[in-house]
Amino acid sequence: MIKTKPLVSICCITYNHEKFIEEALEGFLMQETNFEYEILIHDDASTDKTKSIIESYVLKHPEVVFPIFQKENQYSLGVRGIMARYNFPRAKGKYVALCEGDDYWTDPLKLQKQVDFLEKNKEINICFHSAQVLKNNILDAYEIPEPFETKAFEYIELLKYYNFIATASIVFRKPEELELPKWYYELPFGDLGLYKIISDNKKIQCINEFMSVYRVHHDGVYSKLSQTQARYQFLRFYKTIFNALNKKEKSIVKEKLNQLYLDLASLRFRKWPKLQVGYYWYLRFKF
Repeated sequence: MIKTKPLVSICCITYNHEKFIEEALEGFLMQETNFEYEILIHDDASTDKTKSIIESYVLKHPEVVFPIFQKENQYSLGVRGIMARYNFPRAKGKYVALCEGDDYWTDPLKLQKQVDFLEKNKEINICFHSAQVLKNNILDAYEIPEPFETKAFEYIELLKYYNFIATASIVFRKPEELELPKWYYELPFGDLGLYKIISDNKKIQCINEFMSVYRVHHDGVYSKLSQTQARYQFLRFYKTIFNALNKKEKSIVKEKLNQLYLDLASLRFRKWPKLQVGYYWYLRFKF
């Protein structure tokens, strides 16, 4: 039974992850820490055995595992920001760790290492670590640009390069009032928007140790997107977050948007260069 307030809230979202959710939960429960933690898990009305697997863990660990079971799939109803909407408001910890139900942790000291780092480095709001990617039963490194494997950096670098932070590697310092702005819930994907809010003009830093695995599989939400669909998602993301960015960040995003317009025009009219030009300007005015 948790006797003291948890220092870390592990937040997990899941949907139809019967093949994976047990590995995620075991990764949470194997953590060796000198502090208490809680596991907040949201199941979005899974139609497989995910719910019953979670329930079995609640029975074994009722003082640690706290689920929400939806009766109707919220994502299909157009609800976005599931993690922030259902898990963040009940998080009691000073720090929040993220992991989706199809990913998993591999190091029993992961949380301890990241919390110790954040406790010692008050100028850092987000701590992540190196991760592996599991695809077709092959493990590869989740690529991080070399300067940032050990060097602290600001949010703008994620816009310049790409989102090189694996979600399951994140532990962040929870603001006193973790109330996310309306625009956040309009984003097509939330992680890169969350980092903007949570970094709060402080820095982000990596611990260069492999401590989690990001799983790529055919049932993943973003694995199913075509090249065109993925680019439209980024288009929506940049347009939605734009007004929340500072001047330098906006300059980077303008360049990214221009490249997206060019890419989408090329994908839409591969064999007709003149139509590409027209479609490029159409996208610029529309978005």
